[in-house]
Parts: sequence; structure tokens; C-alpha cells
Amino acid sequence: MAEPTPRASNYRQAEIVALLRQSGRVGVDELATHFGVTLQTIRRDLNELSEARALVRVHGGAMIASGVANLAYEARQYVAQQSKRLIGAAAARLVPDNASLLINIGTTTEEVAKALSAHSGLLVITNNLHVANELYRNQSVQVIITGGSIRKGDGGIVGAVTVEQIEQFRADMAIIGTSAIDPDGALLDFDVDEVQISRAIIEHARKVVLVADSSKFSRSAPVKISQLSEIDIFVTDRLPSEEVAEMCRRCAVEVIEAGDPAEGESGEASKSTE
Repeated sequence: MAEPTPRASNYRQAEIVALLRQSGRVGVDELATHFGVTLQTIRRDLNELSEARALVRVHGGAMIASGVANLAYEARQYVAQQSKRLIGAAAARLVPDNASLLINIGTTTEEVAKALSAHSGLLVITNNLHVANELYRNQSVQVIITGGSIRKGDGGIVGAVTVEQIEQFRADMAIIGTSAIDPDGALLDFDVDEVQISRAIIEHARKVVLVADSSKFSRSAPVKISQLSEIDIFVTDRLPSEEVAEMCRRCAVEVIEAGDPAEGESGEASKSTE
């Protein structure tokens, strides 16, 4: 293989970042095959991108950068975008008409809101301006936006007032997202204020639905929301391993796998119960 030119290297690195935005994680072997270059070339690309803080190097590949600070909202919208759309549609199918819902901040919960557009008789309580914007035009959906401070970065509403207002409700269902899932089943996020709101939502819903794509299992965040055992239904694109599937069974969580976007969208989401 010919030694790559700087121009080719720049193009390839931009493509690597684009692939990461879709899947959340990439491997050295698959990238070498995809681009038709050596493993050494890919490792050099990943190291340079890591130094630029565009990604985090892990054994055998790289993942979307995370740690003590979340990605910008615009970047989060691109991560696993098609998977989130499938997850949103699968989660929306769980929601009956004439139900009350609590929906928190997150790009995946926003996909659920988009998929709820044909529902009727819903009462939606949310601290997510994007969720409210998706649903308020529907004449048969009542939207209540909580009070609090609006974050400039993502339109999320946070603060003590937000928690107090959520505690006034007892909803039929909660639709929540998370930034990361630990191997022990801990659901994690970055913002303490946001976590307090998510906890209040979980405590004030009769049924809790977690929506999160499989890349969340390879991310990390510093603040704990709750445990997977507190979730009733987990809607994801796919479970990344049998170990994760076994953890879900131990936690008595019903799992719905919405499918891989690369495999098409004609089939129904697969369902496994505890």
C-alpha cells in the first residue's frame, strides 16, 4: 500500500470522525479494511485525532470522547442518528393513546417525541424544549413545560423549580435517556442538576422506559442517575454482548431491540422478556 499523502490523511480522519458520530465506536481492523490502508496508518490517524481531543483511544480502536464533560448538543444529534430514530419509533409504539408521559432531556427522547406525532389524548410533561416543539402543534396532545433555567447549549430546563414541578405529577410512563451505562448497570450522566430531574421523573412514573443506543455501553460519565434494575423496559438498537443481555435478565428488565439501521427498517423490533 502506498504511503498516504497529508491530503488523504485529512480526508480519512474526517471520515473516521463521521463514522464515530454514527456508531459511537470504531475498530482499527474495520477502519483499515474500510479505507484500504495498513493498521499502522489507522493507528497513527487515531492517535492524532486523540491528541486533538476528537476521540478517545481504547483497546483495538476508538470511541466518542466523553468523561467529565458531554459532547456539544449538535454533535450528540449526529451520534448513532439512525439507531436513535429506530429506537424512538419502537418506544413510541409502547405508548397508548390517552396516556400521561414524563420525558427528559436527550436527543434520543426527542426521537421518541417525533414518533409520537400521530398519537392522541396525550399529556406530556417535559423539561426538554425540543420535545415540546415537536408535540405542541398536535391539537390532541397537551404539553406542559416545567419551569427552571434554560440551558443555552441544548434547550434543557434544569434547577430546583424543575424538580419541584415534576414532583407534582404521577405519570403513566416516563421516557428517559442516559449518557452512559456502566458494566454493573448504573445509568450515568454529566450534569448533577439534570440527574436530579431524571431521578424525580423515575420516581413519579408508574412505568419507566429507558431509550439508549448501544454506544452508551462504551461511554462513561461521572454522575449516577439510577440502576438498570429501576427500569421496566429498555429500548435499544441492539445489546452489545451476551453479558449485557444476562445483566438485563438479572435486573428483570424487558428489552426491545429496535434493530440495526444497516439491516433495513421493514421488520418489527425484536422483543425479549425477563
